[in-house]
Amino acid sequence: MKLSPREAEGYFAKPDADKTGLLIYGADAMRVALKRQQVLAALLGPQAEEEMRLTRMPGGDLRGDPALLLDAVKAVGFFPGPRAVFVEDATETAASSILAALEDWAPGDAQIIVTAGQLKPSSKIRKAFEGHPAAYAVGIYDDPPSRAEVERVLAESGMKNVPRDVMSAISELAVSLSPGDFAQTVEKLSLYKRGDSTDLTIEDIEACAPRSTEAALDDVLNVVAEGRAGEIGPLIRRLQAQGTNGVTLCIGAMRHFRTLYACASDPGGAAQGIGKLRPPVYGKRRDRILRQAQGWGAAKLQTALTVLTDTDLALRSAGQTAPAMALVERAMIRLAMLARSR
Repeated sequence: MKLSPREAEGYFAKPDADKTGLLIYGADAMRVALKRQQVLAALLGPQAEEEMRLTRMPGGDLRGDPALLLDAVKAVGFFPGPRAVFVEDATETAASSILAALEDWAPGDAQIIVTAGQLKPSSKIRKAFEGHPAAYAVGIYDDPPSRAEVERVLAESGMKNVPRDVMSAISELAVSLSPGDFAQTVEKLSLYKRGDSTDLTIEDIEACAPRSTEAALDDVLNVVAEGRAGEIGPLIRRLQAQGTNGVTLCIGAMRHFRTLYACASDPGGAAQGIGKLRPPVYGKRRDRILRQAQGWGAAKLQTALTVLTDTDLALRSAGQTAPAMALVERAMIRLAMLARSR
């Protein structure tokens, strides 16, 4: 049977120990692995490996020994409780072994958990699980995590006392990070707040969120928007060393100054305009953007956007010979000087 994403989320949390098996497939190996970890933990409990109730085997091993999976499924365990055989990274070369194990499965046998990469609808493995009356197939796609999924990850890490605005910020972080990075960030947060019963805050998230090239780019843009021209050069050199090119920096600057302009040009003022931003901004970043928008004003921000547009066109011009980063640095210094003008 094929499970929809909503049905799959509920099944991962409470799998049926009496079913024959489960296939989890998808292009993102990390997303597939996280779901597999979740369902195995819920199905078998924390002591499964110590009690030898979980058998692992690479999918490639089934090609050389087709009976390996069926033997493991039929093996009698020494400890009571549900058992499972986990086949990792299965491909079509393992199809005959997996199909045979599904066909010969009987109540009391170990459940068959299979993970695979992206499988076409014509895949023998996928068709076998989707057509089996007591097995499930779930496709994992690159969709952003749902609010319920984020709440589950936080609950599993022991995180409590999460206010609504902080939960929204965490949800935004989950969208921007890869599944693995988000899981590591939540784990870091739980350790950071260990023994601390106070509410989780935006500052806590900022302290634990990974610093990336985007964070370094934000540093440059804040320096420019705040008129600190002397700090621009070293920060641009750092970005350049990280592999950022001139066009990327220019596009990031245009996005930042458009955000400032959207706030400053709001009829109700910048304080009202910042509340209309999507996605919303929180905490210290919100305060900083508000100060910048109020300091610049709509008129100067229009000039800044003109400077950035001209720079972007120059960078993409076929006749451009000057170094791209030098052009961008000159534009950034010009904007920083404009920020300080009256």
